[in-house]
Amino acid sequence: MNAVVAIAVHELKRFLADRFNLFFVFVLPMILVVVLGLQATSQAASSVGVVDGAEGSEAATLAAVIVDQLDAAGLEATAYPDEEELGDAVTEGALDVGVVVRSAAPAELEMVAPGEPAPPGLDQLIRGAVDAAFVELGRRQLLTEAVEGAASDGSSADGTSADASSADASSTAEVVAALERAEAQRDPVTVDVRSADPVMQEFASMGRFDIGAGGQLLLFVFLNTLTAASATIQARRSGALRRVMAAPVNARQVVAGQALGRFVVAAFQGIYIMAASSLLFGVDWGNIVVVSVVVAVFGLVAAGVAMLIGVLMDSEGVASGVAVGAGLILAAVGGSMVPLEFFPDTMRRFAYLTPHAWGYEAIAEVQRRGGGLVDVLPQIGVLAGMAAVVLALGTWALRRSLGRVM
Repeated sequence: MNAVVAIAVHELKRFLADRFNLFFVFVLPMILVVVLGLQATSQAASSVGVVDGAEGSEAATLAAVIVDQLDAAGLEATAYPDEEELGDAVTEGALDVGVVVRSAAPAELEMVAPGEPAPPGLDQLIRGAVDAAFVELGRRQLLTEAVEGAASDGSSADGTSADASSADASSTAEVVAALERAEAQRDPVTVDVRSADPVMQEFASMGRFDIGAGGQLLLFVFLNTLTAASATIQARRSGALRRVMAAPVNARQVVAGQALGRFVVAAFQGIYIMAASSLLFGVDWGNIVVVSVVVAVFGLVAAGVAMLIGVLMDSEGVASGVAVGAGLILAAVGGSMVPLEFFPDTMRRFAYLTPHAWGYEAIAEVQRRGGGLVDVLPQIGVLAGMAAVVLALGTWALRRSLGRVM
């Protein structure tokens, strides 16, 4: 096996042999993807509870029709027996919003949200469903009156007195049949709520876990690559580098092996997050080849920074602290924790000093807008420039350190 590849494989094995690292590589990224995904608001999965809060059959009928209309609008609607149970469900987070029917004639409804008004899109969907429920109730009432009027005219013309219960049953059956015929002939009405903000439209079109997965990909590729820098310090302090240099391996191969080792850690983390999030949570990464190229160039930046930390620091504890602190700060500033679109203009301009912002922008272009390699070439170019600078500095520093060892 080539000496450079052997050194890189050894670095990956040593990194994975640390049980402490296994949690941050395999477990924590998926936990954060789930947490961020559960916090995301998805209209398709929004749950609404409806309760009849007034006396009388009309209010109860209205509540039932509202549930049907909400289901037809793509929401998860559930009827609740009383207001107390509905309020508990909203408070505990089981429901996104609750609807209480106070009165049917005149119509009086109350919307209950957990501590704040309902989201604008969800609010409009519910209002549209309620309007459709009133139209449906009016249609049923007109059909009922028409059928009952026809039955009454027929009885008067015959001059006979039919049994009241038989007449009611016949009228009910005719109303149900008329409703079914009208429903079959009626074109379905769809409600499409759109935002004038293109960014919100992009977010609305994404899956629940997609945005969080992109941010965590950049965060952990960079963070775990930097924490692997302590292996270089350990190799220097334990004399492992001296023993390697005593073998038929030159300084150039050692430097290349160390750089490749850091890059292999970054690539391994990136491949795992993309594969696991796709299989477990159905995350759509768009063009996976283009995203892989972005992550690879981003990983080169992380590898160069890790080499610098491993050479410039003499203590493993200090190096780990610097790696974790730098990894978290750069991720926060670069949009891996909060989307860049939510940053103020000044903060957003400052964010582009970090590789995370360029990686975020490239992944967003591919993931949300279906971009290809040509569309993300500017971001890849900037990341490649950053990688060239930090890898050159890391190589120079490591070669100088090896020269002192010799």
